[in-house]
Amino acid sequence: MTSHRDAAFYMADIRNKRPTRRRAVAVGEFLPGPDAFATVVERRLPKGDALVMAEIAGLQGAKMASMLMPLCHPISLELVRVRCVPVPERHAIRVYCECALEARTGVEMEALAGVNAALLTLYDLTKPVQPALAINGVRLLFKEGGKKGLWVHPDGMTDEERAHYQPRDLARLDGVPCAVITLSDRASSGEYEDRSGPVLVEALRKLGAEVGYVEVLPDGIDPLAERLCALAAKGVRLCLCSGGTGLGPRDVTPEALRLVAERPVEGLAEMLRSESAKHTPLAWLSRAEVVQLGGMLVFALPGSPRAAQQCMDMLQPLLAHALAMLDGRPHP
Repeated sequence: MTSHRDAAFYMADIRNKRPTRRRAVAVGEFLPGPDAFATVVERRLPKGDALVMAEIAGLQGAKMASMLMPLCHPISLELVRVRCVPVPERHAIRVYCECALEARTGVEMEALAGVNAALLTLYDLTKPVQPALAINGVRLLFKEGGKKGLWVHPDGMTDEERAHYQPRDLARLDGVPCAVITLSDRASSGEYEDRSGPVLVEALRKLGAEVGYVEVLPDGIDPLAERLCALAAKGVRLCLCSGGTGLGPRDVTPEALRLVAERPVEGLAEMLRSESAKHTPLAWLSRAEVVQLGGMLVFALPGSPRAAQQCMDMLQPLLAHALAMLDGRPHP
């Protein structure tokens, strides 16, 4: 008697992910040996120029990733670049594939498919003159984009690779004094636990910020307005307020921000609404607000933990840049 267990496979559901700019670079090496290496780089193979054909094959491989791997999402690549770089001291050909687009999912598999297609083409064109060939070290060099930002392979990158590809991480907020305030009558009275505040605190600390003030206040205009003025006077640079941005009679967080605002920052508020609307049309009912108070930027964000996380994903690439602008410092 044999036992049978059904296998279930699922393509990841990415409908609720926010489109972001994404890029990935993969690398691998072709090792033909000393004699065949010279034949390859001098473009004397009987089948033709292996380096040019490998780069073409890498382009095709990246575009066909979803056809080769069943659970890989079909995506419209906006950039594919393949490089074959001879390494004479090791008689190796180092192959790179860079892929990029703006989408809800990453391009790691496309970059890896491109590298493998290029390496196999080098193998195919070289085997008539040397059957003892090897392919080695295929790996993802780095990826960037999405809510996690930059990831670099633990084996690291060479100075040449870093200079050529210039990977970019999220701009950090190291040492920036920040505050998080949750506005909720029920949370402030202890009826339920605040869950959105900790989400914002964690996101700020991942960027290196010093979150010195974490508070829960009842809904209301004057108490929040007074607290915001006090935090600005203490040198806090970012204050994230969660809750009180809806249409209910006690949802008055935007009114408190407007009461103390020196300048509104309409663009950020509109971005939060429009990007959130890609997840749910209810986002258009939000009265999210962003204002400047002295040297402090104040954000009125939705009160649900999920919405708070989505807003932080949108804001992370912009916060350090916004503070540099506020200070009149050079910014990229």
